[in-house]
Amino acid sequence: MKLTEYHTAEERNKALAEVVQQFSERSREHDEAGTFPFENFKALQNIGYPSLTIPKQYGGLGISLQEMLHHQETIAKADGSTALSIGWHMGIIQFLGENKIWDEKKYKTVTQDVIQTGALLNNAATEPATGSPTRGGRPETVAKKTENGWVINGRKSFTTLAPILSYFVVSASIDGTDKVGNFLIKRERDGVKIDETWDSIAMKATGSHDLVLENVEVAEDDLVEYINPSNKPAAGWLLHIPACYLGIARAAQSYAVQFAKTYSPNSIKGTISDLPNVRQKIGEMALLVQQSSHFLYGVAKKWDEADDQTRQTMKSELGAVKLSVVNQANDIVDLAMRIVGAKSLSQQNPLQRHYRDVRAGLHNPPMDDMTIMNLAKESIENEPTD
Repeated sequence: MKLTEYHTAEERNKALAEVVQQFSERSREHDEAGTFPFENFKALQNIGYPSLTIPKQYGGLGISLQEMLHHQETIAKADGSTALSIGWHMGIIQFLGENKIWDEKKYKTVTQDVIQTGALLNNAATEPATGSPTRGGRPETVAKKTENGWVINGRKSFTTLAPILSYFVVSASIDGTDKVGNFLIKRERDGVKIDETWDSIAMKATGSHDLVLENVEVAEDDLVEYINPSNKPAAGWLLHIPACYLGIARAAQSYAVQFAKTYSPNSIKGTISDLPNVRQKIGEMALLVQQSSHFLYGVAKKWDEADDQTRQTMKSELGAVKLSVVNQANDIVDLAMRIVGAKSLSQQNPLQRHYRDVRAGLHNPPMDDMTIMNLAKESIENEPTD
């Protein structure tokens, strides 16, 4: 049954939770082998998950940011790599639809493909020489104008979902100008290649390989937008990142609590869940989860209810959520491992994978130092002078 056939967000999330249970069973296998979980995405496509954030006028459900984050957290509790990967597609589709950034015909063509075939889309913006696109570097990937459109050459790193993407949204400098554009490139184009470079110890199953573009020819209208890398609009959809890491942290919390309730060394009566030092750590985990959840969904609710003018004032607030939730997710997993002890370092134990995966969040945008500087700037500017 498609998720679009359910009537409420709660019903959709319950149905999704049942589907993703199988993801957790496969996560160790893909993590150890460094393979891509095609079957996870097939399962999500079968229930119509990739289409949920498409606006209603284009055939989707146009779900709220809050609902999307709940779904992303549910997936992440089962498998962090799958959640982070699909989150990029879900958020970008939502952002483009809500803000009507692309030509309507182009957006409708892509979204119909998503609805009918489960097609997936992601940005390809990071390059070795520029670092994170959030820091404003000019792309070394170049698009040159031709009589029939554009020819594009370059290499993009960290292209999450590379093994399965139908569409790449590629940032490129426009030859002979100071402009930068986003180009929509279909996987089937000649010259589109994937260089399997992804060897990270964290989020191993995201398939974040390099995208290589060699004389790729695209149509004139595949230039879908001009962008300013150093001045991007507020993006509530990026909260899918902290939602993912909160989901991983919840998985670690659940494992540690279950372990504490069942582990009974012969040196004590009962289980270690009765010990004050263990209860202290369980309580600390619960506090951090509650703090993160309230911050994440409180800001998401504010975003859903705000007009565009208010949303554009929320950049530092959105960054603060990411910084706080991701760092607390790392703390939660650390506490879980302290409860379980040396067993948590076993290759067979999921906590060591959760530990590696949450570390990846520290390197997802926006970066902590930029968030802190933005918060400081706002505090100084908003504080009245006597």
